[in-house]
Amino acid sequence: MSAVVFVIVVAAVPLLWLIGTYNGLVRLRNHCRESWSGIDTELKRRYDLIPRLVEVVKGYAKHEREVFERVAQARSTAVNSNGSPASQARDENALVGAMKGLFAVVERYPDLKASGHFLALQAELVNTEDRIAAARRFYNANVRDFNTRREVFPANLLAGLFKFEREEFFEVEDRTVRAAPNVQV
Repeated sequence: MSAVVFVIVVAAVPLLWLIGTYNGLVRLRNHCRESWSGIDTELKRRYDLIPRLVEVVKGYAKHEREVFERVAQARSTAVNSNGSPASQARDENALVGAMKGLFAVVERYPDLKASGHFLALQAELVNTEDRIAAARRFYNANVRDFNTRREVFPANLLAGLFKFEREEFFEVEDRTVRAAPNVQV
């Protein structure tokens, strides 16, 4: 009788390890996907704020058409970006760069900088940038945990067998873009 129990235990331990490891990888992958949706939500929030901010600035700086067009084009590209996190990060870099041009225009118009509507939009944008940064940190932490789990031995054998692909970090390449846009009042 004890030999039968021993065989069952010896067979059950690897099976339980396989089930636990597989379920752990699935759970971590789902955490990555969920946290990516948090970034996506915050980016959409930013995309909705930008046209309102541009309209306010347009009211004061009608002759700055090139800047407005650059922001609109960068926003359109970023909104339509549905690729990998690295691809979306490139589009976000371009948008933040265009926004810097918009805020450079704002600096030339003291009345605009004092406008209550502009200040409210500006504060909302800064808040949104902070939320994007927090969501990016959360997502990247989940990616780190998932990638570590799928790369360590012996879980990497199971990850390879079931084709758990490495997740990409959502990173901003340019150090000046890593910070929220400078929107001093």
